[in-house]
Amino acid sequence: MVVSASTTKITWELLPEDFVLDDEPVDNVNQPSLAAALTESLELTGKLIETAIATTNYGICATVNDKFVIKAPDWVYVPQITVPREQIQRSYTPHKQGQIPAVVMEFLSDTDGSEYSNKHTYPPGKWFYYEQVLQVPNYIIFQPDIGELEIYHLHENGHYKLRSSDENNRYWLTEMELFIGVWQGKRENRQGYWLRWWDKDGNLLLWGSELVQQERLAKEAALKRLEELEKRLRDAGISD
Repeated sequence: MVVSASTTKITWELLPEDFVLDDEPVDNVNQPSLAAALTESLELTGKLIETAIATTNYGICATVNDKFVIKAPDWVYVPQITVPREQIQRSYTPHKQGQIPAVVMEFLSDTDGSEYSNKHTYPPGKWFYYEQVLQVPNYIIFQPDIGELEIYHLHENGHYKLRSSDENNRYWLTEMELFIGVWQGKRENRQGYWLRWWDKDGNLLLWGSELVQQERLAKEAALKRLEELEKRLRDAGISD
């Protein structure tokens, strides 16, 4: 399959088994936690269907001008894969193995500006790759140290346009059927800013630890109501 972005030739080929992938560590100790938090709440609330994938630092491939290009976003969501999951081991090639990602995210941890690179020559910059090659509808850049969130949506002219938040400082992602926004609090001993999901009714999608706490509080409230009922019965002289 061949598509064109101006003079750029783009094809979709599986990465050869002997292709050597970069084995670089993540830029920041917080990045895996930020990514895991996004995926966990999707999975626990049934928003991550079996044919979708959400992963971190995983290679998304294309062949640009007959050269393989692999970018590994800090978090990516693919709505549907079309091959068995076990066939997606080392990398993912859109159009060949499933749909293009609906969302790619980069978590800023330095100031090299690579997330904004529109470099066309090989290897292309991240911005050019996500916008012109993959044509991902939502490109999200998050600076966790200060809680700054930028969401770019692929405009009908084929270029990213910065979006504005709603009155709750959240952004509706049509492809996810969810809101995304910045939340401040503690998780995994990290106090700071996080990205969170909200459903169309404004309900926060909870993490596992929050669900456990919610269940504990519900049990404690139920026990308290039972104790109060038993006390009223005793006071009325009708308990055993």
